[in-house]
Amino acid sequence: MKGLSKAKWNFNNSYKELPEKFYAVNAPTPVRAPKIVAFNEELAECLGAPKDTGAFSGNTIPKGAAMLSQAYAGHQFGHFTMLGDGRAILIGEQVTKFNSPDIQLKGAGRTPYSRGGDGRAALGPMLREYIISDAMHALGIPTTRSLAVVETGETIMREKELPGAILTRVAADHIRVGTFEFASRFGTKEDVACLADYTLKRQRIPLAADENKYLLLLRAAVNKQAFLLAKWQLVGFVHGVMNTDNMTISGETIDYGPCAFMDEYEPSVVFSSIDKYARYSYENQPKIAVWNLSRFAETLLPLLSDDENSAVAAGQKEIDKFAELYQNFWNVGMGAKLGLFNRKPEDDSLFAELLRLMRESKADYTNTFRALTLSEKEVAGTKLFSRPEFHKWNEKWRTRHSNQTKTKSEIETLMKKHNPAAIPRNERVEEVLREAQKGDYEPMNKLLAVLKEPYGYTRAQEEYSKPPQSSCRYQTFCGT
Repeated sequence: MKGLSKAKWNFNNSYKELPEKFYAVNAPTPVRAPKIVAFNEELAECLGAPKDTGAFSGNTIPKGAAMLSQAYAGHQFGHFTMLGDGRAILIGEQVTKFNSPDIQLKGAGRTPYSRGGDGRAALGPMLREYIISDAMHALGIPTTRSLAVVETGETIMREKELPGAILTRVAADHIRVGTFEFASRFGTKEDVACLADYTLKRQRIPLAADENKYLLLLRAAVNKQAFLLAKWQLVGFVHGVMNTDNMTISGETIDYGPCAFMDEYEPSVVFSSIDKYARYSYENQPKIAVWNLSRFAETLLPLLSDDENSAVAAGQKEIDKFAELYQNFWNVGMGAKLGLFNRKPEDDSLFAELLRLMRESKADYTNTFRALTLSEKEVAGTKLFSRPEFHKWNEKWRTRHSNQTKTKSEIETLMKKHNPAAIPRNERVEEVLREAQKGDYEPMNKLLAVLKEPYGYTRAQEEYSKPPQSSCRYQTFCGT
């Protein structure tokens, strides 16, 4: 692309303005034979970032770079623990005309927070994050992004020897609920206030003279997470490990470990091999978001009021807003998926009845909405569309359409904008990762091209829209 010829690093390091307890300065560990195997040219052009093998591998430190790992804590599966960037190193904030996102290396070597780990990452999981985060961005879901993946030329030991890799991650910032938990648990009230002031400034949250600014920070986080969770649910995305250290204050999806997209619609679905009690199932995700936000609110209580009861009441009032915000975002999104331009009281039962029929019929989540967008002929004869109950539902739906002053073409256009024709199905992702680890990146690049325009309804997407051949439920792993 044209912009890459003049690309250069332009770093700011505002995170160093925080007290030193929030980070540790440390350089990446150099690797043997770095080779770029995935590079997001479109993102690079937006950032004005160069295609820099040395920087992406940690073998060279760019001018003005910070090179620090961040301290944080968190509740993992409900249990509090000290964490931190065990294998991630922040290069700095790339200053652009519009913003200054973090540039971070994931898998760049040991840090003071490695907890005995080697600080490295395997090629498969890093490519997986590259694919899924790129797809999430194309779907219009707030997310961290992937700028590059570098093969290191070294092997790492997990259950077996695996090729090593480093991911270059781009994020609005890396401030997590767990960052505030760290400040609250191991710091002072002043440390929490310092982090909160930094977050308000970094995220450009508007302030109001008549309201507590820390209450505004909590309110903004609740709103962003309600929007994010609605977007996840509307495309059938299961994050898999919604620990508090994996929830950003910015509202971006972060850490694509055991994540997956549903094939057949099943609200209780769990993909992660470590989620033994289904804490982070698809249907539980909104509830877990509230639980995590409650932990965030607890860290801010000393800043909300000197009176503990008043602080708790103010914080709880903001947390309680999540349910209505989330439901409104979800209702608007589901309405758009079904071609509805406005809300009516009967829509709730229309949505619920369709989802019930989908669950009972084990219908493919993405393909059901894709078929409704195009025509019922797309899945004629399938278990869902052949049910008498579905035909009754379909009559109600068509009647609902006729009550709108919109043409059939306008309705179809709306539905196409909200129902992806192709998603990164687990089976497909694993196929291309197996080939990539053998050195063949062509299948991965084809998949990335298809996922770049998920609402395109192109002929090339038809092959990738097919559900998995196996009826066995897929299982995902953290890939650490």
